[in-house]
Parts: sequence; structure tokens; C-alpha cells
Amino acid sequence: MSKYSMLGVDVDKRGVDVFKSIIESLHKSSFTPIIRNPLDSRYGLVMHVDGVGSKPVASYIYWRECGELKWFKGLAYDAVAMNVDDIVCVGAEPICLVDYVALNRFRIPGEEVLKALRDGFAEALNILRSLNVNMVLAGGETADLPDQVGTLDVSATVLGLVKLEKAVACDGIVDGDVIIGLRSGGRVKYESIVNSGIMCNGITLARHSLLKEEYSLKYPEASGGRRYCGRYGIDDYVDDLGMTVGEAILSPSRIYTPVILKIIEKEWSSIKALIHNTGGGLTKCLSVGSNIHYFKDSLPDPDPIFYLIHRESHEDWYHMYRSFNMGVGFEIVSSSDSADNIIGICEGFGLEAQVIGRCMKSKSGNMVTIHSRLGRFRYGY
Repeated sequence: MSKYSMLGVDVDKRGVDVFKSIIESLHKSSFTPIIRNPLDSRYGLVMHVDGVGSKPVASYIYWRECGELKWFKGLAYDAVAMNVDDIVCVGAEPICLVDYVALNRFRIPGEEVLKALRDGFAEALNILRSLNVNMVLAGGETADLPDQVGTLDVSATVLGLVKLEKAVACDGIVDGDVIIGLRSGGRVKYESIVNSGIMCNGITLARHSLLKEEYSLKYPEASGGRRYCGRYGIDDYVDDLGMTVGEAILSPSRIYTPVILKIIEKEWSSIKALIHNTGGGLTKCLSVGSNIHYFKDSLPDPDPIFYLIHRESHEDWYHMYRSFNMGVGFEIVSSSDSADNIIGICEGFGLEAQVIGRCMKSKSGNMVTIHSRLGRFRYGY
């Protein structure tokens, strides 16, 4: 059993498949469902909802320790990233977004936190607009739920449109197609700070393994009834990270959508699948396509945050690749002759990208094989 699952997190999300039978998606193998548009048969509707994991708990601890509300701002940026980067995986352009914030006002200064979140949403939307992605915030909901929420929760829902003739249905993958990995860490041209690369997955394990026990004693509402077992203060600077532990955990998720839309514009005919490596880490592709063996043997070295979590949590590398993006936040499956052009587009945004593997046909469902200097691992249904 993984250390992550012992904290009550199911990476496999067992049980969610019960909903698939009532989802009326036009493409069964696509990354997200594409729904028929009753008003215009040329376009499909794509709607997606996602939250920011347990990052709000880390924001809460940082605020309580340092008194700075800025640690809540990045949560809104995360909520935008987690949603737009999922719908762009089928080629959809985001149109509008609504937010949902659940608060415990006994512990959270509601008005001040909402202002910080507003600034975070505004920043994300302005960055997208500057890159020709014209999505608007169309309202939302704030709920006071002190009996249900220990601190706060932040999520959002996004609506997008995709031309059905240009939808990325993930059903044309063939032997020899390459997998291009886009880095999650570092800094791209439209980001204001260096990104640790962690995005929004694995935060529970990161908190419990890195942060000092005293936080779970001081703030039991932020520990889920379990004691933290780390040795770091949230504001401790770690040389290998180049930032504090809290900054690394709360580093805003990279928004890939502007880059992907440009790649779709220039290289659509060569794109076979688009994969946002969130829940499931580098095995997220298991749910994409049919009877595909994703063979990844040229992965970049993971960002320092992943080495730190591995060392402090004693989680094995097999489960690290299953739970975290390990430095590759987005994958593009394309024909091999377009790889250089796609990588060139990424580099134009200051985004590191490289071929990390290839696709082969499988006779027994989808599989992932990872060959790296950290070990050789196989995953599959």
C-alpha cells in the first residue's frame, strides 16, 4: 500500500466509473466528455469541474503562521489551470468559468480571503487574455459551511466549445507515435515566478511528510485527524528547492492552454492525444485511447520537490510516478514527423519540452511502462 493511500487518498478514484454509463459523450476515448450542442451541430460543448486539492489547507497554515493573505491568491490561479487545461485536451477553447468557494468563517476571514481569490482569478484571466484566450468569469457561489469544511475549499467549473471536425478524440493513436512531455517546473514567459512543478496533486502527502508535527497540533482542522511527521517549518527555505517549503507546495499550477491552442492551430493534423497529468501522475494516459502501450523511457529528471517528498515520506518511486507528475505536467501524443515543430512552439513560450517516449499497440488494454534512472515500472488495467 502506498503512503498516499494510507492518508485516505485513492489515486485510482475507484467508483467514479459508475457515472460513465449516463454520460452522453460523442467520443468515448477522449480525455474529457464532448457533448452534442443542441444549438449548433458544428460544435460540441465541453464542461469540466475541478478543485485545487488540499492546497487550501497549506494556504491556511501559511496564513496562520505568517499573517499574509497572499497565500490564498494562488488557489484561484490553480482553479483556472486545473479546468482549462483539462478541456483543452479535446481541443476546446474555454469560454467562461464560475467559481465555488466553501468557507468556515469561524476560522477563515471570509471577506479578506475572497478578495485575495478575486485577485487570483483576475490575474489568471488577464494572462489568458494577453495570450488570446478570451475566457470570462461568469459568477459563482460562496457557501458558509462550518459544519462540513474545516478551513476552506476552492473549485471552479469551465465551459468550452470545440469544432467537432477539429476535436481531439484520442482514437487514432498508432505504433510509432511519439509522446512529447511539457515540463511542470521552472518558469515560462507568461509566469511571474519560478514554479516548483507540483501542480495540485499529491499535496496531502507533501504536507504530512514535510511539515512539522506542531502544525497538526496547533491546527487540528488542517490535519484530517492525523499528525504531520515532517521536519520543516512552512517558511523554511530549502536550498535544493530555491524557495520555502510552503512556496513549493503552494506553487501555482502551470496553465498550458495558450501553448496547446497554438499547437492545435499549427499542427492539428498530427495530434493524436492531449493529456493533462493531474490525478494519476504519469499514468494519467491509462484512461486515454484504447489498447495503447505508452512506453516512456526518456523522461526528464524530476524537479527537486519530488525528490524531497520521496526522501521525507519514504514513498517508493513506483507510487511517486503514480501520484505525481514528476516534472511532466502535460503530454502530447503526435506523429513523429511533427515532434520538432511542436517542441519549437513550446520553446517559443519559454516552455521546456522533449520527446519522452513512444506508443505501441497493446493486446490487453492500456499500459504504461516507465524506464528511468529511478527504476523500471509498469502500470495497467
